[in-house]
This record gives sequence, C-alpha cells and structure tokens, in this order.
Amino acid sequence: MKSRRVITAILAAVLCGTAMTACGGGSKNIKVGIINNDPNESGYRTANVNDLKNTFTAEKGYDAQFSYSMKNDEQIQYAQKYIQDEVDYLLLSAAETAGWDTVLQDAKKAGVKVILFDRKVDADSSLYEASIISDMEKEGQTAVDWLKGQSLSEYNIIHLQGVMGSAAQQGRSGALVNTAKELGWNIIAEQTAEWSAEKAQQIVQSVIDSGKKFNVIYAENDDMAKGAVAALDKANISHGVGKDVIIMGFDCNKWALKELKAGNWNYDGQCNPFQSSYIVDIINKLQKGESLSEKVIIMDEKGFDATTITDADVEQYGIGN
Repeated sequence: MKSRRVITAILAAVLCGTAMTACGGGSKNIKVGIINNDPNESGYRTANVNDLKNTFTAEKGYDAQFSYSMKNDEQIQYAQKYIQDEVDYLLLSAAETAGWDTVLQDAKKAGVKVILFDRKVDADSSLYEASIISDMEKEGQTAVDWLKGQSLSEYNIIHLQGVMGSAAQQGRSGALVNTAKELGWNIIAEQTAEWSAEKAQQIVQSVIDSGKKFNVIYAENDDMAKGAVAALDKANISHGVGKDVIIMGFDCNKWALKELKAGNWNYDGQCNPFQSSYIVDIINKLQKGESLSEKVIIMDEKGFDATTITDADVEQYGIGN
C-alpha cells in the first residue's frame, strides 16, 4: 500500500506540477481525513473548523472528510476509519494528548501522512510529519505574568479549567498552578467547566453561594469567562478595570475583545485558530518530495490588557463577529 501511494504522489507531482492544481483528464484530488473537536465547543473552534472547511475543498484539489468529537476514543475510531479508507493525509487536533501511539503507528505503516494542528500529542515525533500548534504553556505563562504584574495585596482565584487532559488545559492550568504555589496565591476553587459558559456560570454561582472571598477569575477560554461574568452580574458583583473582580479569558473572540475594550474584562490571551494555510504549505512540500525545515511550527500569539487594547486590535485579532 505504501509503495502504491509513493508512486501515485510522484506521478501526480510530475503531471500536475503542483499538488494543489487539479489536472485535466480527471486526476484524483488529494484525499484528506480531518479529525477535530466539536465545532460548537467555542468561538475559537468554530473559526478553526470554518477555516479548514474553506480551504480543503474539491475546487482547491482535495477530497476531504471531516469528523468531530471531544472524546479521544471516538477520535481514534475516526482515525482508524480514515486509514482504512486510504486517505493520503490525516489532519488531527487531538481531544487529549495521550493514547495516540498505536493508531499513529498504524497510519505510518499504511503510508498515511499525519499532520497535527492546534494541539500536540504525547507520541514519538517520527509518527507525524509536522505539528502546527499554539504554545499553550507560553499562553498560560504570559497570562500569569500579566496577573503577577497587577501586584494585588492578595490573590484569591477561581480557576475555571477546560477539558481535562487537553493541551490547552494543561498549558494554561500549569502556568497558574505553578505560580500560585511559588508565590502563595490562594486558588479557592478549581474545576473544569469543559469550555462551557453554562457550566462556568454554575461553578462561579456555587462559589458565590458558599461565601468564599475571591478577586480573580482565571477562565481558560472566553466562553467560560462569559459564564463567570453572568454569575457575577446576577449577584451584583462588579468586575473589570478598577472593579472588585479581575476577569481573564483566552481565545480573543471579537465579542470578548470588545468586553475588554469596554473595561468589563481585564485580560484576554490570543489563541490563533487559522492553521489551514500552514497545513497547505506542508502538503505542497511533501507532495513535491521536499523536506520540511521545521517539525514543530509554533504560531506567534500575544495577550491583551483592557487598559491598552485599541479598536484596531479588536478588528485585527478578534475572532468572528
């Protein structure tokens, strides 16, 4: 199977000159299996899914199939099916970092090239061609450094975590937990809301009902920050610049950056959802038999402060409408 794929790829490159151009005479498009998280997980994920759908089309030279799940076992089943379907490329945004060794080994044996996007996995780098990711640890550390710079007299933090075991959760949680231990910050509540605004609201409401004192909400995505704010508003607790509670989120949805600009939130960390152009560049090089200069491609990202963000930042970096 592997030798047949190699011969097919070489012939396609010779006849077409480029893997992205559909030749005359009915040449086959590149078969791609794309495994992603639930498109409704967050505004970030919706933008990520739409970016991939707009890129991997028949008009652009691809025969693409899409599968979605926030569970590792379901994603692995999708991967096994795509391998059986003899896709040329498997594009993967893993729900969890662990548990991928066997199926990635199967892909390699079958000649299926794997490209990771958005999230990394705990597997030997020989099992995939490239990894296009955000530096989740850096995202978390940038946010925590900002929080440290606020020089609060005391830190009493509600920590709203994403889906446990995901790369985003691990990176953003790790930075906060380690700094809290180092500096003696008090994390009064730490619980996963699984990226959900509704679950985040319930968690914050339960903390409010308990009477525990807090002055920071560190939410690992914008939707959870929104849910937290809903609970605060219901309890008439002020939040944002110069108010009782600091609000921190991640992803930089446009609506979230507008909240930041209005002073209702304090910080938002960027997470870039637009990875398809990076993937296309890699596929083009591999189709031509070229070697990749980088195995891991880390996208440049930043954090935004409510006191310095501009309207231009909102327009340039905001995701969605």
